[in-house]
Amino acid sequence: MTQHTLDNIDRAILEALQADSSLSNLELAELVCLSPSPCSRRVRILREQGFFRGRVTLLNPDKVGLPVSVFIQVTMHRQQKDSLSRFEETVAGWPEVMECYLMTGDFDYLIRVAVPDLHAYQEFLDRRLTQLEGIDSIRSSFSLKQIQYRTALPLDHLIQ
Repeated sequence: MTQHTLDNIDRAILEALQADSSLSNLELAELVCLSPSPCSRRVRILREQGFFRGRVTLLNPDKVGLPVSVFIQVTMHRQQKDSLSRFEETVAGWPEVMECYLMTGDFDYLIRVAVPDLHAYQEFLDRRLTQLEGIDSIRSSFSLKQIQYRTALPLDHLIQ
């Protein structure tokens, strides 16, 4: 399949769907000034080419009882491929882990977990994270207030 060249309409489609993935094709077509059939075709092409990772509904963490975000810096004892892979596979399976990144710099991984309270975080540490082999150190930072949270990626660089 040849790579689709993005234009301003594609960018408008991507921006609109990032803001509200529940838009009907008719609503989306109207927003981006297309008729429904070409709009549907463009969305299908974008989907086939991997521009969409999925469709989700974002929940309010406070409303579902998960008001505490903890950022955890993990330093591994050794950066061996099999050890890193085991760590990544294990951490990726834990529902509390919202994000996990392999980092450069002073520590190896940055993890964000969502938990109901400090007790739940202590349980997460005791029963999950500290049980993993190969960890040298764990440093936790608690978020006091969320200033900015986005799920929509900036797309200004796509079309000039």
